[in-house]
Amino acid sequence: MELYPAIDLRAGQVVRLAQGEAARTTIYADDPIAQAEQFASAGAAWIHLVDLDRAFGDGDNDLVISGIVKALGHRVRIQIGGGVRSAERAEALVGLGVARVVIGTAAVSSPEVVDAIVARVGSSHVAVGIDARDGLVALRGWVETSAVRAVDLAARVAGQGVGTVIHTDIARDGMLTGPDIVGALAVHAMGPAVIVSGGVATIADLEAIAAAGLAGAITGRAIYDGRFTLTEALAALAA
Repeated sequence: MELYPAIDLRAGQVVRLAQGEAARTTIYADDPIAQAEQFASAGAAWIHLVDLDRAFGDGDNDLVISGIVKALGHRVRIQIGGGVRSAERAEALVGLGVARVVIGTAAVSSPEVVDAIVARVGSSHVAVGIDARDGLVALRGWVETSAVRAVDLAARVAGQGVGTVIHTDIARDGMLTGPDIVGALAVHAMGPAVIVSGGVATIADLEAIAAAGLAGAITGRAIYDGRFTLTEALAALAA
């Protein structure tokens, strides 16, 4: 199982949101490149970036993202989500050196964009983020909830050639209440490999995700709050 330490970007800073709400933001660092370097030095194979400004539609963190990829892209693989809504944006990110782009809202609102991105950059460079609230997919930085079921979206994008899905239970995100393994397994049953996001609080949570046969886990707040170190987590998963 792969572990993805997360860097959520808001106005150039490293933040975490509680349940995806911009009003419940905690700032953890003001140097995202230094934070990424810490993760790389601790042995991370991947780093998960989220451009929250693009997700909310009120700006971008392109300079920071470019800095991280240029500084560390030769040492770690970068996965990035937040506002990836066109084949042009996906191609620009992959051209920069991003290993995998994550399609969110566009996967629901514009299914043809998924086809275009897969065709443009290749399926190995594409994941779809399925952010669920009570089993339904949330959109546009989680400010809207659609009528689309998470499992139905997973089945559809798998049929479009997407091999990886990031499943986030919004109610658990940033809350340290444990991951939604049951929901992730339901999505996995539709075909794609699943990376679990939201709720990880302990190394035991990570071990449970691995034991369930899921592909990966994203963790942010638990590391930033000092509940475990990235080094400790990687060592436990390697044991």
